Amino acid sequence: MSDEILRPDADDTELAFEGALRPQSLGEFVGQQKVRRQLQLLLEAATLQNRAPDHILLAGPPGLGKTTLAMIVAHEGRRPLRMTSGPAIQHAGDLAAVLSSLTPGEVLFIDEIHRMARSAEEMLYLAMEDFRVDIMVGKGAGATSIPLELAPFTLVGATTRSGLLPNPLRDRFGFTAHLEFYEPGELFRVIERAATLLRLDVDGDALHEISGRSRGTPRIANRLLRRVRDYALVHGGRADRTAVRAALELYDVDEQGLDRLDRAVLHVIVDRFAGGPVGLSTLAVSVGEEAETIEAVVEPFLVRSGLLARTPRGRVATAEAWRHLGREPGAAAGHDL
Repeated sequence: MSDEILRPDADDTELAFEGALRPQSLGEFVGQQKVRRQLQLLLEAATLQNRAPDHILLAGPPGLGKTTLAMIVAHEGRRPLRMTSGPAIQHAGDLAAVLSSLTPGEVLFIDEIHRMARSAEEMLYLAMEDFRVDIMVGKGAGATSIPLELAPFTLVGATTRSGLLPNPLRDRFGFTAHLEFYEPGELFRVIERAATLLRLDVDGDALHEISGRSRGTPRIANRLLRRVRDYALVHGGRADRTAVRAALELYDVDEQGLDRLDRAVLHVIVDRFAGGPVGLSTLAVSVGEEAETIEAVVEPFLVRSGLLARTPRGRVATAEAWRHLGREPGAAAGHDL
């Protein structure tokens, strides 16, 4: 195997794509207009007062830009950024090691903060409020608590399930931003910018086609754009609407953005259970997935699209779901939704 394969040169196109995924400022960030204005005010006020910005909690579904906004908070304040995640902090000592090494004004980003260990959460309360932690030295009756002063820092926490955060932790954030799904017009601007940086020859109709199938999520829009670029490259054509439709058909993404698993869930409810209701565990076994995957990944989009309803008795396919599958709504579609 040649050295060229083992150590390929960095490709300008790939670097441009990464740049498209990560805007460097709030001005470059597309969508979330209210959150952007709120963050802009918070950061400018902190700069004028020469202090660290208040702690920030970013809540919302995956792929909407929480990590990118954390990077922007650090970049716009010209502050260093430390990144970690909730699952990586399983003991109070893990968190103490991170906090004690922070420099003054540093931004600490904790992704999936709701998955931190409870002992670490309790340590974080004092750190966020008083910039200190208490370290226990020794065991048993001879154990001693030693206070450790911390440099002022800004915590940016990201969560996809803010309801799992304990109230004492949630209340210590000075600002909480709730990120919403994007409109097709906003997604059009996201992938238009990415296509420009990619130097991809793609027309407006193709971009509209991609944005309409991206489930309101920039991460998915950029991923689909990349697959369309690959298709056009391999087939030696232009990335027009025909190429978009062919590429997304190949990757099982239909006109509404449903993928293979989404359609499998709807097919099970409609074909096997006459439209429902179906319990979550039964549904998961029927499609060969974990119940958590169905509940966290599949259901939110289907419910938001009006294709699925959650009832006390189980999941029910709506009349729109029947029509999407090419069937006339059956008797089961008459459930009270």
